[in-house]
Amino acid sequence: MSINEGSAVRLTAWVHGAVQGVGFRWWTRSRALEIGLVGEARNLPDGRVAVVAEGDQGRCEQLLALLRSNQTPGRVDDVVTQWGDARGGWAGFREA
Repeated sequence: MSINEGSAVRLTAWVHGAVQGVGFRWWTRSRALEIGLVGEARNLPDGRVAVVAEGDQGRCEQLLALLRSNQTPGRVDDVVTQWGDARGGWAGFREA
């Protein structure tokens, strides 16, 4: 999906697979901070990890590509995404 280039966007990604208890949230936080995004990665009761990232669309797409890569801890089976306008309110990127 293409949102206005250069504007801040919100990426919400639900990561399916063996992604809890393997350092996935820490890894995601590290990559997001390196890229320059704000947001959070949190475990969900059903075994998924929810990642919310805000920033430049290109940077969010870079994080999404990393989440879908074979370089993550654990095993990623699928990543379901939702794009929207940034809402703000984040300070850094946290593991929740």
